[in-house]
Amino acid sequence: MNTDTIKGKLNEAKGAVKKGIGKATDDPALELEGHADQAKGKAQQVKGHLKDAVRDATR
Repeated sequence: MNTDTIKGKLNEAKGAVKKGIGKATDDPALELEGHADQAKGKAQQVKGHLKDAVRDATR
C-alpha cells in the first residue's frame, strides 16, 4: 500500500462525512462537495493500486 491509496481512502471517508452532513443539514452544496471528494478518493486509490501492480510486476 502506498501513499496514494491511503490518501484516497481518507478523501473518500471525508467525502462520505461531508455528504452525510450535507444531507442532514439540507445543504446541497456540501453534499455535492462530498460526492466530489469521494470521486477524488476513488481515483487516488485506483492510481495507488496501479502503482502497486506496476511495482510488483517489475520485481
